[in-house]
Amino acid sequence: MADKKYFVPGTSFKFSRSKVELFTECPKCFYLDRVKGVGRPSGFPFSLNNAVDALFKKEFDSYRAIQQPHPLLVANNLDLVPFQDPRMEDWRNNFKGIKTTYKGYEYYGAVDDIWVDNAGTLYVVDYKATAKEEAITELTTASYHDTYRRQMEFYQWLLVQNGFTVSPKGYFVYTTGDNTLPNFNNELKFRTHLIPYTGNHSWVTKALDDLIACASQTTAPASSKDCAYCKFIEERNNA
Repeated sequence: MADKKYFVPGTSFKFSRSKVELFTECPKCFYLDRVKGVGRPSGFPFSLNNAVDALFKKEFDSYRAIQQPHPLLVANNLDLVPFQDPRMEDWRNNFKGIKTTYKGYEYYGAVDDIWVDNAGTLYVVDYKATAKEEAITELTTASYHDTYRRQMEFYQWLLVQNGFTVSPKGYFVYTTGDNTLPNFNNELKFRTHLIPYTGNHSWVTKALDDLIACASQTTAPASSKDCAYCKFIEERNNA
């Protein structure tokens, strides 16, 4: 049976990690998307970022197969190896992901990678790629970095819900394309850094309770004051 497209209170429904983030960003946009079927305009695909992501996965998979630490882990003195589990393929699939059920509704998210220590504790890993003059070596106060933090914490929560021992510490494999080089020469150079982040997923269940309460309303809630999409529509309607 195909998944239902729009939310109906009291019936089974699946919410992806990205829809939970959408609710966090703007309850009104979330409501219009999941209840009314009116989604935000889609942006352009990040094809280069997707290519880097795919290559990272292949690279770390080669070390997963032999259960040896990747050189990036060795360089950072981390006694970790890529987690070997037959479910990894599904967990990294955007349409499957790591799943759990909370208060009658299913939630899922596709993780980039998971590492494991000798005690069996799991560490969530996320790959990020950008291009800047200065390499990204730490997370900042930028709003999109807050999104990255919530993303990792949600994956940590999903794994805990599945019965795994999960470290609050996760890692961003953050690579920065160097756009300061004098020429292209059919090659783009990257500078890769490992950025640790200690997460706290205690916010998740409260957010999911609020999300369901929002979706169960008969009218759309107010928009977030910071939502650029809602602001555009409002200003256009008032023009």
